[in-house]
Amino acid sequence: MIDNDNIIDIPSLQWYPGHMRKAERLVRENLKLVDVVVELLDARIPLSSANPVLREIICGKPRLVVLNKADLADTAATHMWVKYFMQQGIKAVPVDAVKGRGVKELVQEIAKLAKPKTDKLVQHGAKSRAARCMILGIPNVGKSSLINRLSGGARTKVENRPGVTRSKQWIRIGTSIELLDMPGILWPKFEDQQAALHLAFTGAINDRVYDVGRVVLLLLKAIRTRYPSSLYERYHLTGELPQDTILLEEIGKKRGCLRTGGEIDYEKAEQIILTDFRSGRLGRITLDFLPESPSDTSDESFRNTL
Repeated sequence: MIDNDNIIDIPSLQWYPGHMRKAERLVRENLKLVDVVVELLDARIPLSSANPVLREIICGKPRLVVLNKADLADTAATHMWVKYFMQQGIKAVPVDAVKGRGVKELVQEIAKLAKPKTDKLVQHGAKSRAARCMILGIPNVGKSSLINRLSGGARTKVENRPGVTRSKQWIRIGTSIELLDMPGILWPKFEDQQAALHLAFTGAINDRVYDVGRVVLLLLKAIRTRYPSSLYERYHLTGELPQDTILLEEIGKKRGCLRTGGEIDYEKAEQIILTDFRSGRLGRITLDFLPESPSDTSDESFRNTL
């Protein structure tokens, strides 16, 4: 976990706009309409992007986990997360929604999970129908892009900004699946500020609600600790990597983030680093890691130490 020195006076990261409260209510009201719940997680932060409120709501429904943006995550770490979910009795499918990797397996798994319900309906005299599923996830995890890939076209408005998909909509996926898309939902209060930081890193929390400078310093610290080669390669750094503001300044110099007089343009450098991380230009990076000991299963143990 983050020690007191690493908090760097981070403001309490809380973001729960009114439309998310409405979305949570929609999920509760429409859950009875579906056979399967697809929980969409960010493969870089599988634990931090898992909404505990949604898990409470969907209790009892067959659930499938999708590790989206797997193309941006550490491949070995993603493999470990798939194994972890399997041990919990939950199928997890790594997906790259943009390029379509993993989508075919996802469709097959949805149909497989829904089959007991659809078969039972037919046995009771109902007409055979498509499997119905609900796709849930936090903002900016790639739901719209995944649905567009599944449906074969731009059926939902896509924008890389938290909260852009605002109301429920049914989308037909071929002849076998009917998918109910819901708006992205965060939980009302982040008890774990490290999870909140990870959400800020990936863009799930709107950049306007926190001090970007402080958050970027912590992102650099995390990457420097786990993936130093990413910083060397992307920013052509040499020698021992400096820390904190000095590292930010070095990157700013390398990327030409200079004001008149040669002063560092910190805001420009910060935005470059955030964009490079979120787009994958810094390489495959995972921030949530499994515990080293199989017996260590508390939520705290799953957090990567910054």
